[in-house]
Amino acid sequence: MNYGGLEEKYTLYDHSAIVILPVPYDGTSTWIKGANKGPEAILEASENMELYDIESNSEVHLKGIHTSLPLIHKGNPDNLADKVESKITELLTKKKFPVTIGGEHSVSIGAFRAFAKYFQDFSILQLDAHSDLRNKYESSECNHACVMARGKEVAPVTQVGIRSMCIEEKENMDPDRVFFRHEIRNNAAWMQQVSDQLAKNVYITIDLDVFDPSIMPSTGTPEPDGLFYNEVMELLQKVNSEHAIVGFDVVELCPNEINKAPDFLAAKLIYQLLSLKFRV
Repeated sequence: MNYGGLEEKYTLYDHSAIVILPVPYDGTSTWIKGANKGPEAILEASENMELYDIESNSEVHLKGIHTSLPLIHKGNPDNLADKVESKITELLTKKKFPVTIGGEHSVSIGAFRAFAKYFQDFSILQLDAHSDLRNKYESSECNHACVMARGKEVAPVTQVGIRSMCIEEKENMDPDRVFFRHEIRNNAAWMQQVSDQLAKNVYITIDLDVFDPSIMPSTGTPEPDGLFYNEVMELLQKVNSEHAIVGFDVVELCPNEINKAPDFLAAKLIYQLLSLKFRV
């Protein structure tokens, strides 16, 4: 299954600037299971998108979007991180723009490591309901609850939309680099403040539970009072205009057969972010 349901000529690896890497892993989720079905649901929904993006006045698929075979892993998340790092490094070496689709958030750890080794003047922007700063959880340092603790080991991290965490995570948190949901609600300057913290090269990790559950109920741990689509897109436009987005991931979709709208939101989010990045 190819992202976007594209004609074959726009999906050939050698002629594609963009590579979608599905990682259907759900080995450490602690409440609602099903993130392993997220990549397939996103790809299926993407076949129903219009390929002309109105806001950017562009057709990013003309740059070529290749969908890689899924990276399958059923073991521990530590080994998964190694596999994702190796695959992303391969794509970067080939001058591709990688987009990882999960799967639970632990799939991002290997991507962080690969990008941090490849790019200088580099930082990570996290959009998420949860801070994910536990150093270890359920005997693993690569659990989905530890993903940003691992990110901080390789690059400066800016966290946006946070509204759920345990008290122990405060010890591992840089409060100057966290934009809690309740604090940005009445702060008109928050998007510029986020952008001002970021390095020249930015990797973006998007846990879909950053969105309000009224538009994104299909996540493993939906938290009330999330961001809305226009807020996220406005932030992404700001970041793209002031920095080089070098890659991103979209994770934690737990699809619901009855409600396909969240699947489509995730697929459209990917396409619109690519449209921003590659707009000429």
